[in-house]
Amino acid sequence: MRLRPLGLATAAGTVLLAAAALAAAYGDSPKRAREGTVSAADLLAKVRSCDRISDGLYRTDAESAATIPVCGLKGAVFWKADMDVDCDGLRTEHCNEDRDPWYQDDTAFHQSDGRPLRADTLPYVVVPGKSALWDHAAAGIEGGGVVAVVHGDQVEYAVVGDTGPKEIIGEASYATAEALGIDPDPATGGAESGVTYILFKDSLVSPVESHGAAVALGDRLAREFLAGN
Repeated sequence: MRLRPLGLATAAGTVLLAAAALAAAYGDSPKRAREGTVSAADLLAKVRSCDRISDGLYRTDAESAATIPVCGLKGAVFWKADMDVDCDGLRTEHCNEDRDPWYQDDTAFHQSDGRPLRADTLPYVVVPGKSALWDHAAAGIEGGGVVAVVHGDQVEYAVVGDTGPKEIIGEASYATAEALGIDPDPATGGAESGVTYILFKDSLVSPVESHGAAVALGDRLAREFLAGN
């Protein structure tokens, strides 16, 4: 994750992209408009109010004000923020030093074969590094945990794949942005607001690089989340 200047974040728009057809119901392609059986509206209805569990507030960008709390519910934590695009991990055609001025060739959490995650094909979310504000691990959020990312009327399931700056929140991989119809360009893309991240506690996708496994587990936990809150 990078410390993106506010100027670039402001310039970044939300460009709607055509959603590609999914080859199989729970296949490994992230390119679908809605995943699973739980609607965005049902998930958003459960996160209208915030029981803050962070000791302070986060920034969405290096120069923005700290306004974003981490909130808690039964079985999950959530926040509402922007989306900066993370291209860190395996070097690919879409994610490399030429395409991403903040590119790093590693991620905090790795594939089952030990290699970094691949940002342009695997939907993953970046969580803030441990700090006095909040410790994701102490809250039951670990690498490979499943996340429901909601934007508009779309739900995309992702994994916790990387950590970022300790005071900044609101970032996900190239594949997450693309699947949600958000411009995935790591330099100029992203969404300035309107993204909700619901992270399910004590969950683990195995193998972490299987998007199909994330969808299957995420859908089950999302239904439990609705029933329990």
